[in-house]
Amino acid sequence: MSIPLRPFGRTGVKVSALALGTMMFGERGNPDHHDSIRIIHRALDAGINLVDTADVYSQGESEEIVGKALKNRRDDVFLATKFHGQIGTDPNHFGNSRRWIIREVEHSLRRLRTDHIDLYQVHRPEEDTDFDETLGALSDLVHQGKIRYIGTSTFEPSAIVEGQWIAERRGRERVVSEQPPYSILARGIEREVLPIAQKYGLAVIPWSPLAGGWLSGKFRAGAPQPATSRGGRQPGRFEIGAPENAGKLAAVEALALLAEQSGLSLIHLALGFVLEHPAVTAPIIGPRTLEQLEDQLGAAQVRLSRDVLDEIDKIVPPGVTLSARDQGYQPPSVIDPARRRRSPA
Repeated sequence: MSIPLRPFGRTGVKVSALALGTMMFGERGNPDHHDSIRIIHRALDAGINLVDTADVYSQGESEEIVGKALKNRRDDVFLATKFHGQIGTDPNHFGNSRRWIIREVEHSLRRLRTDHIDLYQVHRPEEDTDFDETLGALSDLVHQGKIRYIGTSTFEPSAIVEGQWIAERRGRERVVSEQPPYSILARGIEREVLPIAQKYGLAVIPWSPLAGGWLSGKFRAGAPQPATSRGGRQPGRFEIGAPENAGKLAAVEALALLAEQSGLSLIHLALGFVLEHPAVTAPIIGPRTLEQLEDQLGAAQVRLSRDVLDEIDKIVPPGVTLSARDQGYQPPSVIDPARRRRSPA
């Protein structure tokens, strides 16, 4: 079994059609460093060459594990990490400011045991920081050789376009990739994000292609609530009996039947769907165990027929995200009532 390579946008780099996400390595998922390293090595041996992590994953522990795993294998990997999330308690150890970026990249380089990061990504937008400041700091790091490329994650369509215009007008390094949430249950990015990525030649490396585990086969009608580390952090998103998740559960049941009729596992159906979109470069799989990795590796060979894709469209229509909780980001204009009301508080 080999994993095919795909172009990473217009960079000239070739990456595997599946990316290994490492959010589940460390305290928030698999705390066994040796086992996590074994999983990473198995993924590399299977042909995965794109490894994605973030400074905030287990407060840097995930990056440390990745650094250990890539000893003597660093040159074979397109290494991606992210900044933005809160590290520790200092109010300035967070965000997209020049001050934090310049400081935090050094911490990530140390934890990853490398002298450069291939793809340094803005983990989320931040309204309080001018994106030109962010791109300016990141451009400096490119010129210094500490990072090779700039990416974003879970950006609104307008923010993606704004980043391209800032780069052109201000002479900044261009954002070359976007990392959005995308699965059969969360298809909202089909409306604008994916067409924009195609227009600007951006690589797309979707996170949560299994919808946080909903498409793994564990979430089924009449089954007990799956025990997941994510469920404790986001109970509203993962509570199987919650009214707001009824639509997701009904879709999962229909998709499970379709997968069975198609001779596929639900996991392969879900990953095959994301791989099919022409704008997608490599969905990010995030195993916690070696068994989970093995269940997902074969999806790189799956090609869904038009009939199967048409049936998926009937279950979850194109451009529809069944739960707002799966969007990954809500702008302040939506979550802050004061932004929508003229009346004083």
